Amino acid sequence: MAGAARRRDGQVAQERMLEEAMTAIAEDGLATLTMSALAERLGTSGGHILYYFGSKDRLLLEALRWSETQLTVERTELLGRRVTAHRKLALFVELYLPRGPRDPRWTLWIELWARTPSNEPLQAAQQEIDDGWQRDLETLLDKGVRQGRFAADLDVPARASELLALLDGLSTRVVLGQRGAERDVALERARSAAALLIPHL
Repeated sequence: MAGAARRRDGQVAQERMLEEAMTAIAEDGLATLTMSALAERLGTSGGHILYYFGSKDRLLLEALRWSETQLTVERTELLGRRVTAHRKLALFVELYLPRGPRDPRWTLWIELWARTPSNEPLQAAQQEIDDGWQRDLETLLDKGVRQGRFAADLDVPARASELLALLDGLSTRVVLGQRGAERDVALERARSAAALLIPHL
């Protein structure tokens, strides 16, 4: 029992570090997030954080995974809602896009994308996360096709992949704070593009 308690304490400690890292990114941006700065926010030492994560890259990846796990729960709930396929698709798009220029999840995505080509474990982790979004969007579209809400000949994997790629581009512009790329504008453009890629019947 004592061993189980220690493992649970370690899990809580890691979750607390990841939560605080995401909060710090949202408040001050990624550039100012260092192990020592995070340790100060948590009232601990940089060595204590390194004990759990080993490096800043690993900390950032685990923070992203932690955030995406929460979104996976939201996507599962969305897929189970008793609303039309059109409404589910609109809500899916809304969930995917960043909340604004300081969205910590998307700030991490952009940072880690740049590191992916030379880091195979990071590449595998990012692919796993991407696959989850692709799989759930395909599930949503497949059900819409079966219900007669989307065209029977819809190429579900292709349309899902294309829509996600478009959402990635819009999301990057929102996070970078580009002119004319506010969240509400990006959301409207994303919905328009979704309607063209996946026509409603």
